[in-house]
Amino acid sequence: MLSCLERVRDALLSVTENVGHYEAMEQTDKYCVWAEDGESNSINSDNRKEGQTIEGTIDYYTKDDDDHAPDAFQSAFNDAGFAWTLNKVQYEDETRYIHYEWIFRVENQP
Repeated sequence: MLSCLERVRDALLSVTENVGHYEAMEQTDKYCVWAEDGESNSINSDNRKEGQTIEGTIDYYTKDDDDHAPDAFQSAFNDAGFAWTLNKVQYEDETRYIHYEWIFRVENQP
C-alpha cells in the first residue's frame, strides 16, 4: 500500500515542501496536510483481494487570496495519475485561512 501512497506524497511535494502526513509540519501562511482514510473499492476473486483503491484527503491552507498553488496541485494530481475531487473550498474566520480540500483515490495492486 505504501508504494501507491508515495505517488500522492510525491505529487504534493512537487508543489510545496511544507507537506505533512496526518498533521501539519509548519503552520506557515501556506501548508498542506494529507492522510489516507481507508479503502473505497476493492476487487476480489477466488477468495483473494486482486485490487484495491485507497481513499484519503488532501488539505491545503493559504492566506493568499491569489494563490496559484491549488491549480498546481491539481495539475500534479493529474500528472501522478490518481483520481481526485475538489471537495470544498472555505474561508475559516478564526484562523483567516482559505482551506482547500480534495478527496483522492489511488489504485493499489496487492
